[in-house]
Amino acid sequence: MVIKLIDDRLAEDIRKFEILLDDYLKGDLDEDSFRIFRLNNGIYGQRQGGHNQMVRLKLPYGAVTADQLDTLGDIANKYSRGWGHITTRQNIQFHFVQLENIPSMLKDLASVNLTTREACGDTVRNVMGCHLAGACPHEVLDISPWAQATFEHFLRHPYGQRLPRKFKINFSGCTTDCGQAMFNDVGVVAVTRKTEDNKIESGFRVFIGGGLGANPHPAQALEEFTERENLLATIEATLRTFDHYGNRDNKLRARLKWVIDTIGIDELRRRILKERQLLIASSSWPGGIPDLVTLQGDLPVGKSKSEDVTPLGTPVTLRVSKNKSEYENWKSTNAIFGSAKNTVSVIANVKLGDITANQFYALANIVREFNIEVRTTNRQNLAFRSLTHEMLPAIYERLKSIDMADPGAEMARDVVSCPGADTCNLAVTQSRGLAKDISEKLEEAGLGDVGGVRINISGCTNSCGQHHIADIGFHGVERRAHDRPAPGYQLFLGGHVGLTQIEFGKRALRLPAKAVGEVTVIIVRQYSETREPGEAFQTWLERTGGAKAIATQLKEYDSWPDPEEKPDYYVDFDETGPYVAEVGQGECAGS
Repeated sequence: MVIKLIDDRLAEDIRKFEILLDDYLKGDLDEDSFRIFRLNNGIYGQRQGGHNQMVRLKLPYGAVTADQLDTLGDIANKYSRGWGHITTRQNIQFHFVQLENIPSMLKDLASVNLTTREACGDTVRNVMGCHLAGACPHEVLDISPWAQATFEHFLRHPYGQRLPRKFKINFSGCTTDCGQAMFNDVGVVAVTRKTEDNKIESGFRVFIGGGLGANPHPAQALEEFTERENLLATIEATLRTFDHYGNRDNKLRARLKWVIDTIGIDELRRRILKERQLLIASSSWPGGIPDLVTLQGDLPVGKSKSEDVTPLGTPVTLRVSKNKSEYENWKSTNAIFGSAKNTVSVIANVKLGDITANQFYALANIVREFNIEVRTTNRQNLAFRSLTHEMLPAIYERLKSIDMADPGAEMARDVVSCPGADTCNLAVTQSRGLAKDISEKLEEAGLGDVGGVRINISGCTNSCGQHHIADIGFHGVERRAHDRPAPGYQLFLGGHVGLTQIEFGKRALRLPAKAVGEVTVIIVRQYSETREPGEAFQTWLERTGGAKAIATQLKEYDSWPDPEEKPDYYVDFDETGPYVAEVGQGECAGS
């Protein structure tokens, strides 16, 4: 699906950026004013300082076309360091872009209807959606056109420009919640209900006030059922209520989740529903079913609305066999089949979420050659959709040629990480280096193919790597041992999101960075060897004593050797000198 934007409005955005950038470089625009403007246009400063910038572009529900993939390859080569990065919010971002080059980069993006506007800052961020929407046999509604309509409605919306803090919206097509609605400011899940005349009506359950960060909060239901006609108005009413009552004096307590802590969920519900009732008087009232949804339709691709829906959940079986070919193993772990309408989808493994320029070009060729769709996922991979069974061998060969055909995408080997101290001002550890180390150690131990366990890493407490919702999660911490600073991590266990429920991971113990890989191998091996058939990690953890039991068992790893004996414990991954925690001014999640 091509992102529908108005060309002249994109041109206006870029012209304004050129004018204000010129004023800033000449010293006619102060730093704070330009920083806010820059952030609202998707441009972050990097820890390297100077004019090094991270540029984030919006991909609503992860949708990206072949022409856009080609342009992203050009951008990686022309403006960045040869590759781009998929985020856990389905965006793609580029690092080390020089400030003076950004207007030219924005023009290249606009040529294929891509924008960075409101990808950062105190705005309505990228609208996320399940990457299998429209291809999942368990969905209640195809949320793709709903996510697109929401994106279009709130882009440049007057209420979405200078909010108390950022505002995040996620969509899931069923209660499996692959779109991760349960920890967002607004999480939308497609559901059904029986009408008075005993028919089945499809609609939504809207959750509000969720968030991760240093203080995670679960989203809570606004009302039992929201009719399709009321969905966009409900989201706008929530946004307006946040704008009215959010904390503008303390950024650390400015998200919608803190409004709940201040006035309570019942009072927040009352204010939002009152705002929705009176919103019809506003010129921006989005009542009714959006034209885009009417035009494209939102019927589920799998089972009909009247049939019972049983979510799949996370696979927990070890499905890779030494007796199978590489292709058969890949097919058994990375392909997803919808039996009702014979849909075929494939997950391509993108290591650390990084895509090189040549890979962008190759992906574009795959999309064109087979006339298929592709979307980014919230686990930093790619989902190919609209395939046929006959395409699978050729798709596998194409992906294998660009190193994206590892079996077991989204299994144990598929570690998720934020950019960490590589570029982020707030990170205290090199989370990307740790992710690579964990993946390699799991492979060496023969555990990379274990299903049902997800590993996430953040370089600080702010959870950009979503460590709170992982089965095994880590966030970076600075430790002091033998009077020296050292890189460390806090281990969390048992995080989970799904079935319109969320469980944040429990603290276990703190570890030296260089011990984390070994500890992860121990935990994954125990889970693999002692779980019951089909037993999920969370259930296994509870049955075996929980996070405290694991912490007690592995307490010996929470120790620091003498620097003379093991100097590498005092050097972070991907670094050559002694560890130093350099934390700058935050411009993203922590500020």
